[in-house]
Amino acid sequence: METYSLLRQFADSWMLLFLFLFFIGVVFWAFRPGSTRTYEDTANIPFRNADKPASESAAQPEAQK
Repeated sequence: METYSLLRQFADSWMLLFLFLFFIGVVFWAFRPGSTRTYEDTANIPFRNADKPASESAAQPEAQK
C-alpha cells in the first residue's frame, strides 16, 4: 500500500472520528454551566465606561485587584 492511500484511509476513518470528538468537546466546553459569567463579562467589554474614561482600577486586570 502506498503512502498516499494509507494516509487517505487514516484521514477518512480515525482522524474524522478524532476531529468530531474534538468538536463536541469544544462545544461542551463553551456551553458548560460555569462559563456563563465569563462570557457575559467578555461580551460587555465594549459597553464599559461608555460615559466617561476608564478609571485606574477598571484598567487593571481582575487578577491584579
